[in-house]
Amino acid sequence: MKKCVKLGMTAAFAAFAFMGCKEKKSSDSQITLTVWESTQGPDDFIKKAGEIFEASHPNIKIKFQNVELGDSTGQIALDGPAGKGADIFAAPHDRLGSLVTGGHVLATANAEQIKARALPSCVKALTYDGSMYGYPVSAETSALFYNKKLISENEVPKTWEELAKWTTDFNAKNPGKHGFVMNVGEGYYTIIFTTSEGNRLFGEDGSDRKNSNINSAKSVEGMKFFQSLRSVLDVPASDLDTATADGAFQSGNAAMHITGLWNVVSFEKAGIDFGVTSLPALPGNSTPASSFSGTRAMFVSAYTDHPAEANEFAAFLMSDEMQKLRFEITGAIPSINIPLESPYAEGFLKQLEYAFPMPTIPEMAMFWESMNNASKNIWDGADVKKELDACNAAMTGN
Repeated sequence: MKKCVKLGMTAAFAAFAFMGCKEKKSSDSQITLTVWESTQGPDDFIKKAGEIFEASHPNIKIKFQNVELGDSTGQIALDGPAGKGADIFAAPHDRLGSLVTGGHVLATANAEQIKARALPSCVKALTYDGSMYGYPVSAETSALFYNKKLISENEVPKTWEELAKWTTDFNAKNPGKHGFVMNVGEGYYTIIFTTSEGNRLFGEDGSDRKNSNINSAKSVEGMKFFQSLRSVLDVPASDLDTATADGAFQSGNAAMHITGLWNVVSFEKAGIDFGVTSLPALPGNSTPASSFSGTRAMFVSAYTDHPAEANEFAAFLMSDEMQKLRFEITGAIPSINIPLESPYAEGFLKQLEYAFPMPTIPEMAMFWESMNNASKNIWDGADVKKELDACNAAMTGN
């Protein structure tokens, strides 16, 4: 039986109360709002949400156009000034700094009401220089998945040292299988090893543009422990990408795996009986390791000819009805406080308590390639301090 998990606060608003919507008169001139979103779920959501919105706004037509999440920031910078971009587009919150400094997005309309409605982590993620931009439509983080056929719930390690020991024993008893897998060359995941005792990328609030903290003493210590895990997962970084790690868990050949809610459906379809819980604690820590939290947002383009209507539709996507619809279609955690029927939501919500938003400053654009390279090299035996110093230099120039 699925659990009903309540997000954050109690929903206290009717579907449109927070945005002051009113039905448009059919005599108003017809306008079209172009919305950029990704395929494989988010597209279906926008299309269905558009149909519902159009029913009460007959003068507005919602037009879906496929621009993938990772491409929208660059695309709006090109298409927006040319007058052929979207009115509203989806983007991850870590692109916020580039979007704001580039002048590509408008600030959130009725921001105080949106802030009161959204999860605190989403509000923080979409705040830049004291102002809020965009409308959060989902929240995400990574967590520890475990295959119940290979490891019982009471065996799931609470610390990384325990995970290493359990994995060593499991590997010895189960040739051809892995006690633990993860993508060791992706900074989205390996960042967790740099977060001991509150150590945070670009400082506590993610805005220290001169010091990334990626090469701090705590980061070096944590990444040395990460490197030590090669002894229990003796596979080169080139053979431990996302597809390989996901495939090992999906095929039933890995007991534990670090990934996100986006993999729930594929693991279920594969027939894996699995659970989700918070990450193990790093050495010397008593709470789960901190992970990145991400917020997917709908941004109103600074180039739109219809800012009021665009803001209204973006806010509509945060209504109870639309957030429930989005969860049903995509499986992503809502950005607002509504009940969820899911056996996995509790694990992600628990990890979100220890997660921190990916920084939004422009320097974050250099994080991914530099940290990915450093992670791969460290896993394969490179000097930890030198790799992290190079990563810091790439991001800050220091």
